[in-house]
Amino acid sequence: MTMYPPELDWQIVKDKIVSGLRRYFKENGFEKGVIGLSGGLDSSTTAFLAAEALQPENLYAYIMPTRFTSRESIEDALAVVKEIGLPRDNWQKINIEPIVKAVRGTLNIVDKKALGNAIARIRMITLYYKASEKHALVIGTGDKSELLLGYFTKYGDGGVDILPIGDIYKTQLRKFARFLGVPENIIRKPSSPELWPGHKAEEELGITYDEVDPILYLKFDLGYTDEQIMEKLGVEKNLIALVNSRYRANTHKLKMPPIIKVYDET
Repeated sequence: MTMYPPELDWQIVKDKIVSGLRRYFKENGFEKGVIGLSGGLDSSTTAFLAAEALQPENLYAYIMPTRFTSRESIEDALAVVKEIGLPRDNWQKINIEPIVKAVRGTLNIVDKKALGNAIARIRMITLYYKASEKHALVIGTGDKSELLLGYFTKYGDGGVDILPIGDIYKTQLRKFARFLGVPENIIRKPSSPELWPGHKAEEELGITYDEVDPILYLKFDLGYTDEQIMEKLGVEKNLIALVNSRYRANTHKLKMPPIIKVYDET
């Protein structure tokens, strides 16, 4: 039975990402990178790749908990720091809760999703400050499933300089992470941005990654129509409609802001 998305040669994938990172940094005149570590699958996998591409002494990792961050997530992030061999001066835990509290109070934020977006943007500000301080680039941690679904915050976790795992689907990423040696408990735990109590990615999306990844792959990589996808996967039309709706609503997040032209180009 054919698997969607397909199994990949993870050694080749690793080599492509590592060499691509090195090339991008060299072309842009940077040696150092910064990354936000959440203790989750995406950031952990990206950290393993970045540490190999740049060398641990050139990678800076920041753990940025709020009151919604579990102790397990912090412990997992610290385990990754140890696994990839970051020097003690190359990582830091920065409690951003006081900043979140100040922003929430100043703007009178009551909606949990609005607060979640604010948290993501505070983390982006923190990473870019550290990047400026270190003369470094910000390494993003979004995967292909999240990017196509728009499941990220514009100018939050979407505000980065490069996306090493942006062409790998979430279900593929768990296999890739295992190949790289990411701790098994990180690979197995449910995806959770932890932007509010009990926050789980699949619950918010309304679809599991096992369900959505084959649809995304057939639609965007192979160019199948909705009807062909339903026939190939045997899925209900409402699931495809959900994917299409999310993509249409969030595709602007993947584009640079348009510039309205005033000069006559003729």
